[in-house]
Amino acid sequence: MARGSARARPDRERVLWPVRRQCPACGARLRQRYDNCRTVATLTGLARLRLKIFRCETATCPHYHRPYRPEGEGAIVLPQHEFGLDVIALVGALRYRAHQSVPEIHRALRARGIPIAERSVTNLLDRYDELVAVSLADDRRLQAILAQQGRVILGLDGLQPDVGHEVLWVLRDCLSGEVLLARSLLSATTTDLAALLQQVAANLGVPIAAVLSDGQHSIRRAVRQVLPGVPHQLCQFHYLREAALPIFEADRHAKTVLKKQVRGVRPIERAVEGREDPEAQALRGYCAAIRSALTDDGRPPLAASGLRLHDRLEVVAASLARVTQKGD
Repeated sequence: MARGSARARPDRERVLWPVRRQCPACGARLRQRYDNCRTVATLTGLARLRLKIFRCETATCPHYHRPYRPEGEGAIVLPQHEFGLDVIALVGALRYRAHQSVPEIHRALRARGIPIAERSVTNLLDRYDELVAVSLADDRRLQAILAQQGRVILGLDGLQPDVGHEVLWVLRDCLSGEVLLARSLLSATTTDLAALLQQVAANLGVPIAAVLSDGQHSIRRAVRQVLPGVPHQLCQFHYLREAALPIFEADRHAKTVLKKQVRGVRPIERAVEGREDPEAQALRGYCAAIRSALTDDGRPPLAASGLRLHDRLEVVAASLARVTQKGD
């Protein structure tokens, strides 16, 4: 889509020169032949990059007239992009760390003075995901991290978005938190999982000290087959979840009953619409507190959402009782 308005002029210029000055093919000295200019939007404002392009002028060289661009360009911006890597990193942090939506990210970038369309935010999210995937696939980086630890505690789990879909199997190091391998499989047989374990074990460069997984039988057999003698511990969270299942069901039923008792918040909010007196403001505050309590779900079995809802409603009821005792 064409730009609807003219872009502002950059407020500064950076001149980048190539570090390489000799042709890697013939060893002859590279010659500067022309400049390339591009405007990049960064977190510190618009910047104009003036790139000094060099070429080999030896007619018999296999790299004859091949352009050599400044290496520093790749540390600022991706090829054929107008937003810097710092903007892409911020977009990824807002999406996956702050859990913001695309419109929220767009507003945050515009508040920083970055001229960007909402659809461009989606494109930058795609670039961020691609960069993360490339980083995770960098075996040398992983091997350097694991070499400092000297061992790996391997975590293995399968993620299925819905029944009948492929299962995404993720193998990660529990010490560093690094993802070692992620692959989708149509089945979870012992043979399939054993192939994943063999691939990871061959690329680590350090021994696997232990394995952590749920109690799935195919995983147990695959670990015994590929990693004989390596301790295999079943996930404590799965044990806790199964043990707390009766308590979770009772807590969920209690929350359903509590929700029935506090219905009717919306009619109260409609009754005070347009009013700005203290009574109306207090009512809206109580309604907001109740809505917040209803939508704040804990993560079972570590947090009982029904008990949390009960405690918060007790606080609201106690506050209302104090207001009633005070009268006006």
